[in-house]
Amino acid sequence: MNRQYGCDIAVIGGGIGGCAAALAAAEAGLRIVLTEETDWIGGQFTSQAVPADEHRWIEQFGCTRKYREFRNRVRGYYKANYPLTAEAMRSDRFNPGAASVSRLSCDPRVALSVLQDMLAPHIHAGRITLLLNVRPTAADTDGDTVRSVTLEHTPSGDRLVVEARYVLDATECGDLLPLTGTEYVTGAESRRDTGEPHALEGEPEPLDIQSVTWCFALDYREGEDHTIEKPAAYEFWRSYQAPFQRDRMFSWTPLKTNEAVKRFSLFPETGAFSLWDYRRIADRTQFAPGAFDSDLTLVNWPQNDYWLGSVYEVPEEERLRHLEGAKQLSLSLLYWLQTEAPRPDGGSGYPGLRLRGDVTGTADGLAKAPYIRESRRIRAEFTVKEQHISPELRGAYGAEPFHDSVGIGSYRIDLHPTTGGREGFYIPSLPFQIPLGSLIPVRMDNLLPACKNIGVTHLTNGCYRLHPVEWNIGEAAGALAAYCLRRGVSPRQVRRDSARLADFQNALVQRGVELAWPVMGPV
Repeated sequence: MNRQYGCDIAVIGGGIGGCAAALAAAEAGLRIVLTEETDWIGGQFTSQAVPADEHRWIEQFGCTRKYREFRNRVRGYYKANYPLTAEAMRSDRFNPGAASVSRLSCDPRVALSVLQDMLAPHIHAGRITLLLNVRPTAADTDGDTVRSVTLEHTPSGDRLVVEARYVLDATECGDLLPLTGTEYVTGAESRRDTGEPHALEGEPEPLDIQSVTWCFALDYREGEDHTIEKPAAYEFWRSYQAPFQRDRMFSWTPLKTNEAVKRFSLFPETGAFSLWDYRRIADRTQFAPGAFDSDLTLVNWPQNDYWLGSVYEVPEEERLRHLEGAKQLSLSLLYWLQTEAPRPDGGSGYPGLRLRGDVTGTADGLAKAPYIRESRRIRAEFTVKEQHISPELRGAYGAEPFHDSVGIGSYRIDLHPTTGGREGFYIPSLPFQIPLGSLIPVRMDNLLPACKNIGVTHLTNGCYRLHPVEWNIGEAAGALAAYCLRRGVSPRQVRRDSARLADFQNALVQRGVELAWPVMGPV
């Protein structure tokens, strides 16, 4: 069965950027079709089960007003529906999990409920049509214009065709780019091509892509045994050690690093970094006694980064093999934790660790989708490079100021181990702007990137891929498409005409998008 949909803007991908784009365009009064490959919108926050990675000023500035509304609604959801302690109820910076990595570590189901509430008025008014469990399979183009996108409803196999005046690619891997013939880049560029000090010497490697992680949720029930069935690939992962690791994958010291943290532990332990607290999403001490029998934590750790192959730009059989490999790695890590992980009391294993598939909404207990750190990236009118944001190169001048800024972000250049067999590394970056030129493809007229598939490099993707930045990118893309449709201009014309650019930037400021940072130091 084929179904046809017509709209002003098709947002393909319902992750963080896709939701932000749909909201911005709907608030401008346009008709949107928003699609999502799983049955949960929200991407990193929900289907990928990754708590917010944000900068240290997030509570004061450094994000859009709409993103701040999302964060405030998350806190409000807990205060309206959960039995909190009096102190937690009073706190305007309540962090449900008190995670060490995040100032707002929340349950994926809460993030999902909040995003659904934010979209609800537009869905009920008919401005947004939400299509779940669909993935793009083809596109119809006419020269430099995308006419329609064909999607498959994965449970039934039905085909859906969405015709739109603008198409936004908010998929996690930039799936629309090859389908539409849009020029794009993957993997690691060479220093010769980008001039970046930390880029590869020699030739570029298009399949040298950051690792993916299949996250999962755990609680802990002391004295109980929740050991899972031994995973098929356990013996492989139990003995696996990459050349750049100083110990086996499954150990408390797997990484070579110059950072202060030299050893991990499961629970807090003197001289070690607690992985339990790292991405915890429910700290039971902040809830009324009896509300939680245990903390809840999400496992997105160094020990379950999967880098043995790419999940895009490879044949379908290979893609599926690597997706299953990532699942097997995460399940094997859990089995090791339950049965063999060294304990500070001299014992082995924590059988009380319980896989919480109810938290992630799945039967196998893992997240609905893998955490994708690096996407295909458009060849853009402007590409952000390391030299634009490096404190080593920019010194006291701050990051490169962009006249066409459509938002801001901040995070270090954070590269996890790659499919090319390279150890990850972490280098400082300066609080940066998002240039409009990085959202405009070199050729296509009505396709815009709406998440981490913008004009960045392998290196700068490492700091432009986090939650508030992806939201800002999506919001700017949705607002740009709406602006262009309302005024009968193209994104290229907006950027190249100083008056139009100023008018669009003013429209962003009016909706609470910050275009510049105060004077900041390196991150």
